Amino acid sequence: MSGTSEGPTPAADLDRAAVTESDFSTSPRAESPTSLTSSASPTYRSAFAAAPLAMAVVDREGVVVGANGVLGELLGAEPASLAGQVASDLVDLASDARTWHAYQEVLRGRQARLRCTRRLKHPDGQSLWVQITVTPLGKDEPGVLLSIADISSQRELQARLRHLQMHDPVTRLPNRTLFFERLSAALEVESYAQGGTGRIGLCYLDLDGFKAINDTLGHRVGDRLLAAVAERLTRCADEAGLTRGSAPLVARLGGDEFALLVEDSTGTDQLADLAEAVLKAVQAPFDISGRRLSVSASIGVVERHAAGTTPTALVQAADTTLYWAKADGKARWTLFDPERNAHRMTRQALASTLRPAIERGEFTLEYQPLVGMEDGRLRGVEALVRWNHPQFGMLTPNRFIGLAEEDGSIVQLGRWVLATACRQARRWQLDHPDEPPIFVSVNVAVRQVWDSDLVEDVADILAETGLAPGLLQLELTESAVMGSAGRPLQALQALSDMGVHIAIDDFGTGYSNLAYLSRLPVAVLKLDGSFVRGFQYEGTGASPNPADEVVVEAMIQLAHRLGLTVTAECVETSAQASRLRRIGCDTGQGWLYSRPVAPDRISELLRTPGNPAVVRNNS
Repeated sequence: MSGTSEGPTPAADLDRAAVTESDFSTSPRAESPTSLTSSASPTYRSAFAAAPLAMAVVDREGVVVGANGVLGELLGAEPASLAGQVASDLVDLASDARTWHAYQEVLRGRQARLRCTRRLKHPDGQSLWVQITVTPLGKDEPGVLLSIADISSQRELQARLRHLQMHDPVTRLPNRTLFFERLSAALEVESYAQGGTGRIGLCYLDLDGFKAINDTLGHRVGDRLLAAVAERLTRCADEAGLTRGSAPLVARLGGDEFALLVEDSTGTDQLADLAEAVLKAVQAPFDISGRRLSVSASIGVVERHAAGTTPTALVQAADTTLYWAKADGKARWTLFDPERNAHRMTRQALASTLRPAIERGEFTLEYQPLVGMEDGRLRGVEALVRWNHPQFGMLTPNRFIGLAEEDGSIVQLGRWVLATACRQARRWQLDHPDEPPIFVSVNVAVRQVWDSDLVEDVADILAETGLAPGLLQLELTESAVMGSAGRPLQALQALSDMGVHIAIDDFGTGYSNLAYLSRLPVAVLKLDGSFVRGFQYEGTGASPNPADEVVVEAMIQLAHRLGLTVTAECVETSAQASRLRRIGCDTGQGWLYSRPVAPDRISELLRTPGNPAVVRNNS
């Protein structure tokens, strides 16, 4: 009889689908002192028969020569009936190529030992795990000894330990480790290349309001709430699975974060329906320990092709989208947006290079003229910072000032802007001694007042550059100035006492608490451009908004009664300028006169007879 496999015998029905690992020994060749065949001594035959380990002697052709009673019991057959059968069929050694090759090498005497693990099914239907060892009998004894050890208890213990390692003890859901294991398997090419949609989806959520419950009512109540949430998420997944082949995997990733993984996704509509179901399920009140508790969920939804996706990239995209859902108001789901993500990535790139950019000198200033409405002459300029980024080009303040305020680099950047603007204003004054000096207006963030000694910085810079305090104007937003108290108010008062002018920028859009105007050391109001845009545009045929003109005129009159001057922003047409001039506005700023320009263009204006403030055809 040959040693090739012809299929399993009735004595041992093998669960081939559950065949697991095989490992191959490279230990020195084992020598047996004597044969265990029928020609062996009675003592050894008795030992073979009475051994507690299931054993069989197999000849070089792979055929069973003899088997002991334990092997017969394990396979559910009489030991004598096993003789003459192909050993590899009895214990499934031919089910995978690597094990089969190693077995053949042992039979031929070219390998010392084979050890592998198999799952056998007894004829009574019970399955058991066994470890199979195949070793040569000896140089003078042809054949091998096949021994089988029942390791079912060990495997069950391993399975229980793995379950504990892979599941969350509070919710009994798969934990982060098992989630990533399943996700990694789903993204392997073999998982989607042979069929299915080839797509994958993920709902990544956390609970809004859970921390407050956990902190106030204790971790025991918090854990029970998490378990109840897990039950509802599982129910949502099961219901979603009714309409497709399998239910989404529900996992707890840690804290109050959960994930629902959808393999073979059919598209964003499927993920949206699942997210909606989860939102409704979580928002329904919970009865926990005699208390009625309410939470909501914020969900980040990602759906994409599995090909080219990595577990890290998918989860990062979902985490980002979850952040968007929270930023957009919570208790909602948000779908991943590549364009929004690109903006976020750009923002992160800018934030990480902001401080080094200041040190590398990547920032520059442009200046926009402030024009006297009565005579059209240049009265001052507003300094506007630009970032000449090596990757993204020239960036305007709205792209990076917020980042600078968040990380505190606005203090360093603001000090540089102030010093550069004052130095430039002094240079213009020295270069054009016959012209009335123009003032420079510099924007100041509230954080500059809190995180630095702005008064000392201004005093030092004015002393260093030689610029008179009256030629410096500091602009703060209305919301910042109107809420000033304590240190900010003291700083503003000290700067005003020094002779520096304080201007409220974007006036009319913030608190608009007019009572503050009489108590703050403010010299200038800069009207927000939204008021000016309501005036009639030249050539558009649009009618002016009478209410805008009434409001602007009232603010100008009030400012003048308080001894303040008024600057109108965003003046773009001569019609707007005429109306502003008629109602008493002092200065104007906008594209009618000039866009922000380099310092040399301001120098050209100062050299022009009559000092006209319009810079035509500038870019």
